Amino acid sequence: MKAKIQPRINTEDRTKLEDVIPLSTPITLFIDPSSICNFRCRFCPNGHQEIIKDSGRTQCTMDFDLYKKIIDDLKEFDKPLKTLRMYKDGEPLLNKNFAKMVKYAKDSGCVQYIDTTTNGFLITEERMKPIIEAGLDKINISVNGLSNGQFLRFAEKRVIFHDYVENIKSLYNIKENCEIVIKIPRELIHEVVDDYFYKIFGDYCDRIFIENSMNCWPKFDVEKKANMQVSKEKGIYNQPISEVNCCPYIFYSMSVNSDGLVSVCFLDWQHKMIIGDVKTQSIKEIWDGFKIFKYQFMNLDRKRKEHPICGKCQQLSHGMADNIDPYLSELKERFLCKRL
Repeated sequence: MKAKIQPRINTEDRTKLEDVIPLSTPITLFIDPSSICNFRCRFCPNGHQEIIKDSGRTQCTMDFDLYKKIIDDLKEFDKPLKTLRMYKDGEPLLNKNFAKMVKYAKDSGCVQYIDTTTNGFLITEERMKPIIEAGLDKINISVNGLSNGQFLRFAEKRVIFHDYVENIKSLYNIKENCEIVIKIPRELIHEVVDDYFYKIFGDYCDRIFIENSMNCWPKFDVEKKANMQVSKEKGIYNQPISEVNCCPYIFYSMSVNSDGLVSVCFLDWQHKMIIGDVKTQSIKEIWDGFKIFKYQFMNLDRKRKEHPICGKCQQLSHGMADNIDPYLSELKERFLCKRL
């Protein structure tokens, strides 16, 4: 097998947040090319359209002119953005301008690295070649079945699995310097051995991994909605589970939804944690604003678990790569000095 068995996130050589925050420039910016999805996965809020409708969340693809405005806004920061993550709520490849979006960000000089996450259904050589040529650095492919039947049961999508695999093979052959990462939920492997998954995809990606499930979506019970068992022993990447007081993500990232509203958290599928609007504000204005500061200070003050949305987030106990809890007193003082 050519691929390394490694998770999609980089767990080593990470920036020590306790040494660099508060940050004048975010490390990561999520931009959602599409809040619409072509799958109805049981483990994801988008798979349950009745609750999306009840949330009042906009369903759309991002307008290209709005996207260009966001990238242009990045010029206000004192240094380039380290990572642009072109995904959030939906299937990014549904945006017909995806290749143009990648190229515009790369040509801007304001972004060092661009990645995306897709369910893989729309991958074809014709569609992906312009995206690769535009300079995409990494593509994460979430495989949601190992047969036609599994895709239909788990994602409510008719997929010809043979063609799905062949299209990923074609992508690997034209990928150039783009890293390809393939992952699958552990719950889809219980019917077969792990080696079967590795045998199918292991020679057509750079990294491959089987992930455990967790309740990462606020106000969305994965165990109930998807009939999936959340591990009580291991995190999503097989790491030990640990309780955390302070969310590290809000100190180095934020998320632009497909309609231009900005969420403090990339898991804000309901769009209830809005800190700004790029249609009327610049990215820097939002990053430096009081609304994000309130969330940051709430966490530094060890009050995250009292918050109605953030309080039960398993992303921090089951999926976190950083922990700044030991430094909260020092960081709280730094943030107060910045504001005063």
